[in-house]
Amino acid sequence: MGVYIIFSAECLEYGERGHPESPERVYSTARLLMEKGLKFVEPKPCEDEDILLVHTREFVEDVKRGKLNDPDTPNIPRIYHYAKLSAGGAIKAMELALEGEAAFSLMRPPGHHAGRNGRALNAPSLGFCYFNNIAIACAKAMKQCEVGRVAVIDIDCHHGNGTQEIFLNNPGVLFISLHKFGFFYPGTGATSEGNCLNYPLGWNTTEPEYMAALRSALKEVERFNPDLVAVSAGFDTYKVDPIGGLGLSKESYKTIGRMISELGKRTFAVLEGGYSRDMPECVYNLLVGLENF
Repeated sequence: MGVYIIFSAECLEYGERGHPESPERVYSTARLLMEKGLKFVEPKPCEDEDILLVHTREFVEDVKRGKLNDPDTPNIPRIYHYAKLSAGGAIKAMELALEGEAAFSLMRPPGHHAGRNGRALNAPSLGFCYFNNIAIACAKAMKQCEVGRVAVIDIDCHHGNGTQEIFLNNPGVLFISLHKFGFFYPGTGATSEGNCLNYPLGWNTTEPEYMAALRSALKEVERFNPDLVAVSAGFDTYKVDPIGGLGLSKESYKTIGRMISELGKRTFAVLEGGYSRDMPECVYNLLVGLENF
């Protein structure tokens, strides 16, 4: 399969008992993708300057010094290093995409809830996120890699409130988010705003309804005509995900990947949520669909 997997076993070194964002979810996925014979690439930690493209220095210092006051996103020893490594994975995936390769960063912690100065758009917490990996990679692509226009497609079950906050009113970015809405974390993304197009979905959304919304969203991406497509790849839309769940089957991720690949754009994806035992198969199916790129 012609998709590069960005992965470091270092991201499995930390965790908290009972926390759903566990090392096991990534370990089991990496194991399956290795069995399938995919090509793995080791990332390097990003630079502080990369993080400061999208976050304030005050927030970066809070993460570095273990001063976050957030029960969902604890002050884990060495989390600053692990968060920089995860952001570095997103950057490496972006760089491979610009070279014409499809790439997926299978790293943790995730990132799309982290805003400029931490909690975004009045969300109750950081939602397991420290630095906004996909936003860092996209901002670096535009600043240093001569990329003029980027479309971010967020398919996580939860609204990418941090990514929206960071890129709101940026004419070089189109942000798309399909997410469950209604008494559901983070409680944002009810309506679209400027360059941020939100598709809030009800709790009983079926797979055909989801695909219709995605089809509509991808038409907006086509109109925007980006130089680069970045996918916030959450797998908590799977129908039996324990903390998310929409009406998607394992096979539906293959369809989602194929629909995105049919845009014909340079594409990379970054892991966000996904907490079920079947996440490895969901990830693999998305990559099978993206292989058409």
